[in-house]
Amino acid sequence: MNNPITGFITLVGRVLICAIFVMSVSLNKIPNFSNVAEHMAKEGVPLPSFSLVLTIAMLLVGSALVIVGFKARLGALLLFVFLLAATFYFHDFWNMDQEDARVQQIMFMKNLSMLGAMAFIMGVGAGPWSIDNCCCKTEACEADVAA
Repeated sequence: MNNPITGFITLVGRVLICAIFVMSVSLNKIPNFSNVAEHMAKEGVPLPSFSLVLTIAMLLVGSALVIVGFKARLGALLLFVFLLAATFYFHDFWNMDQEDARVQQIMFMKNLSMLGAMAFIMGVGAGPWSIDNCCCKTEACEADVAA
């Protein structure tokens, strides 16, 4: 099914998948930098201020790459790594009391689904309406996009 509808749907899907990351950076992590770094420290994240700067960069770069479909597999990998770390440090529901555990288990499962989305993009690429797909004219580039 390689038609304009497929291209449009994959583009919309990439935007929707990354919306949570862009919103998290622009509405929480940057405007509340000190509070977020403090929370990260309380959760045991090493070098919290540096880790937060790295997190912001990973989320913005990863989201941009996935959305435009330029090196989307690399962008998805950046987001995948972020999700693994965030899930480990912040959604460890098995270490919490029952009331907190319920919410954190939902957040844990949300992150698992987003990890699946990133794995999917790493596996099949960004789709027909992507820079990787439309600007790739050499055999080596086509093989990289197909891989």
